[in-house]
Amino acid sequence: MTAAAFAEISEVLADYFDGLHHCDVEKLASVFHPKALYATADETPLLHRTMDEYLPVVAARQSPASRGEPRRDHIDEIQLAGDNTAHARVRCSIGDRDFVDFLSLVRTDGQWRIIAKIFQIIERQA
Repeated sequence: MTAAAFAEISEVLADYFDGLHHCDVEKLASVFHPKALYATADETPLLHRTMDEYLPVVAARQSPASRGEPRRDHIDEIQLAGDNTAHARVRCSIGDRDFVDFLSLVRTDGQWRIIAKIFQIIERQA
């Protein structure tokens, strides 16, 4: 992986974490491709959303930052498949849930963006 690609993807992921922590839909819209997929098999039936469906959900929730929740975000790994395709495994927390996110990224028009977010929900014990 080139150092430049790693740095660019790391910046996208930092904005992703900030967007989630502050429920900042403008920031999230900047890191997600407009045609991105959002899905988890932890909901029944399978939860699948477009960005037009997902961003209003984020906008309607109280942000973890406003509740004083500590940040628990971490990049486990970033892998490049080539010049325009990458995968990141990241972790974060919202409320009493921890999340493991598999984020697929594409580089279009010179910019890395998340094209798919597939995630696992882990209920945190009190």
